[in-house]
Amino acid sequence: MVSVVQNVAIDCADAYELARFWSEVLDCPLHPEDKPGAPETEVMLPEGPLLHFNQVPEPKTVKNRIHLCLRPETSREEEVERLLGLGATLVTDRRQSDGAGWAVLADPEGNEFCVLRSAAERAAMSS
Repeated sequence: MVSVVQNVAIDCADAYELARFWSEVLDCPLHPEDKPGAPETEVMLPEGPLLHFNQVPEPKTVKNRIHLCLRPETSREEEVERLLGLGATLVTDRRQSDGAGWAVLADPEGNEFCVLRSAAERAAMSS
């Protein structure tokens, strides 16, 4: 027997609001039973583990030891702009002039995540 990943848990100050942000980022619904003020909220991904947001009393204080990496369907630059519009902030810009690299953003509670090049952008660079 082996174990399977049930969910990726993210500690936060406001589980419902942070899950709403990620629901918009990923265009995936919240669990149908989740309501504002819920101490635990889930984003239902189409496959694989859920994103589980767990309200905790202490604030985030240091860099994440685990983070999400997003590969957009549009260009990396378009996705970075969309996410900034949703409330993310730019932490570190690791994009390079030749098109390689990634952007490190943070969600509204400061959890870092990366925006990679799209599959089309990767393919264009390798040809």
